[in-house]
Amino acid sequence: AEVGSVSPQSVAAIQRAILQLEQQGAKSFFGEPALRLEDLIRTSLDGKGQVNVLDATRLMNSPRLYSAFLLWLLSELFEQLPEIGDPDRPRLVFFFDEAHLLFNDAPRGLLEKIEQVVRLIRSKGVGVYFVTQNPADIPDTVLAQLGNRIQHALRAYTPAEQKGLRAASQSFRTNPGFDTAEAIQALGVGEALVSVLDEKGAPTVVAQTKVRPPDSRLGPATEAERAAIQQASPVRGVYDTAINRESAEEVLKARKAQAQRLDADTKAAEDAEKTRAKAEKEAAKAATATRAPARRSTRETPTEALTKSVLRTVGTTLTRELLRGVLGGLKKR
Repeated sequence: AEVGSVSPQSVAAIQRAILQLEQQGAKSFFGEPALRLEDLIRTSLDGKGQVNVLDATRLMNSPRLYSAFLLWLLSELFEQLPEIGDPDRPRLVFFFDEAHLLFNDAPRGLLEKIEQVVRLIRSKGVGVYFVTQNPADIPDTVLAQLGNRIQHALRAYTPAEQKGLRAASQSFRTNPGFDTAEAIQALGVGEALVSVLDEKGAPTVVAQTKVRPPDSRLGPATEAERAAIQQASPVRGVYDTAINRESAEEVLKARKAQAQRLDADTKAAEDAEKTRAKAEKEAAKAATATRAPARRSTRETPTEALTKSVLRTVGTTLTRELLRGVLGGLKKR
């Protein structure tokens, strides 16, 4: 009623979408204190960058929440970070593992927003890497915005896998030295096809190379290792205690209650004023009905006294003269 003509069906659809996010843990995930971008862009005392690892063990089982978090994070980066052009090295790099979970059953609006953010966030000095088994897992509109490509081996035993293999090979700039589709199937452990952007921003021809294995241990950290890292973290304790701030729902309810109180007070004041005016009117009417007629004052004004004196003098003179005339006539006779 206040926003517009929103049909009950639309309201129900919005509620179902919110309910799905809430069931996947969005109420706790997007609670307070919120994630600060400054905590992600940190360097150590010797000036080296920090690696932040998000434990997505449970988050990966909630694809809608995962995609909502990605959209929120990229949007926050785009809105808060200043424009820095084309730096030699990005100030922040994101690696989204199991990227296909971000786009499974994603609505069209979400895909368009991700495409827009990925395209424009480069000028903010932020790099985004999507990690997945098959490039076909990423929508073409998003895949077209990616510059660096690293493709490991793919096997094509089913028609769907063969279609994905063709899509992966066609996404590279052709190298006349070998067939890209055949090279992808023949890659061994630690080998990959790589294409990056050159100095002019154009993709280089695909090249087959070996990938240096990481120096770290492959596998999840133990609970003791995780506890030790968290204990030494500079943000230790910042996000441990949940904050129950005043929510938008509570603000809107308070505004509505205040408006209702003001309306009630205004109506009560108007009713009281009407009652008082009615009582005064009835009292005045009753006083008029019982009041005696006003007596005329016997006091004469100076003008009235002078007028009466003149009239009495004139009357006396006229009477005396008339009597003299009458009596004089009688004596003559």
